[in-house]
Amino acid sequence: MQITKFQHACFVAEEDSQALVVDPGTLSDDFEVPDEPVCAVVITHVHGDHVDQDKLQAIAAQNPGVIVYGHQEVIDELDQNTYHTEVVSAGDMVEVGPFTLEFNGGEHALIHDDVPMCANLGVMINSMLYYPGDSFTMPQHDVEVLALPVAAPWMKTAEAMDYLTSVAPKTAFATHDAVLSNAGKSFTDNWMRSAAEKIGCDYRRLDNMSFVVE
Repeated sequence: MQITKFQHACFVAEEDSQALVVDPGTLSDDFEVPDEPVCAVVITHVHGDHVDQDKLQAIAAQNPGVIVYGHQEVIDELDQNTYHTEVVSAGDMVEVGPFTLEFNGGEHALIHDDVPMCANLGVMINSMLYYPGDSFTMPQHDVEVLALPVAAPWMKTAEAMDYLTSVAPKTAFATHDAVLSNAGKSFTDNWMRSAAEKIGCDYRRLDNMSFVVE
């Protein structure tokens, strides 16, 4: 599997000449529709930094058969005449193209008592790559690669470090980080690497870069 990380919370997984797009939101300014056919898009929750209608339309224009997966709250926000959609919930497993998607979680992490909560789904891709969306929901089995949220209004650095060591993946890469300056990313990465070293994890920063997982 090849994984390409874009700004903030968006990444693309490619397998057997097909692509899966996850959370193409408004802060992912460098996102480009993959050259490989896109069989599916996963949207973890309704916040704009995770779903951008313009990016979804661009994906669908090049891939008319693409399926958008999300919680009912997400699907309700989409034009059913524009997209093929499928509602998923925590505990669901679906197969699309070369991808097996397992969904868990159910609720966004608390931002503030005055901010309404929304649904949020974590997703495990091909029993290998796990992304919790905007939460620290634990995966249901071992993780080879973790897409690790490192900065957000709903978290602090210590929580991300503890989450990394609890999941204990072989490899982790930073995500949900557009709220940081370049200096802030370096500062945060130092803390994440210190946690990763304790568990023998290879922590990486992928800014519009790809890496391959065998």
